[in-house]
Amino acid sequence: MIIAAITWDLHVPASHSLKEKRSVLSRVKARLRNEFNVSVAETGSQDTWQRAELTACLVAGDRRHAESVLESLDRVVASSAGCRIIDSVRTFF
Repeated sequence: MIIAAITWDLHVPASHSLKEKRSVLSRVKARLRNEFNVSVAETGSQDTWQRAELTACLVAGDRRHAESVLESLDRVVASSAGCRIIDSVRTFF
């Protein structure tokens, strides 16, 4: 069993308030939860309008499957409207 997490540092360029930022992030989080059944949370930059940090976590039977899911998650976030990935970090436990 392996626990995998990915953290994205995001830029939300069209956001001019925390409400607008949370609207963008809510759509991204809902899509990740619905399509991949992973846990997702806003873990940083919570008081900044145009920056966000999201972290997704999953439990998998082996590392190869976990890496595959993280790659899929990364593609979904990269293609999401309203935000752009600045950096991402993957962690395995």
